[in-house]
Amino acid sequence: MINLENQYGSIEISQEYFSNLVGKAATECFGVAGMISSRAEGIAAALQGNRNRLDQGVRVRTAGEQLVIDLHIAVLYGVNIAVVVKSIVNKVRYTVEQATNLEVAKVNVFVDAMKTEGN
Repeated sequence: MINLENQYGSIEISQEYFSNLVGKAATECFGVAGMISSRAEGIAAALQGNRNRLDQGVRVRTAGEQLVIDLHIAVLYGVNIAVVVKSIVNKVRYTVEQATNLEVAKVNVFVDAMKTEGN
């Protein structure tokens, strides 16, 4: 649960809501093959070709009155990782700020696996 206090009172938003919101925004970006729950599980999932849930690999925490978001993703082989990450950061920040009216201080993206188109 994310708890924030402001001049209007207390704001509580569930971790599940954020995880699904952020996961959906991230997976809609070009070059993202899916979400990864951890580095070790990401390697195993990539090798096994497991389908990913949107809420995997998302951690949202507060820093003062701002949010810090950590994402663990798998990218498609051959894409420009820097461009994909920049796209994710922009889309996730915009989506979260529009949906919640809360400021995102930082979006950290960790690329834990690469997948080919067929996997």
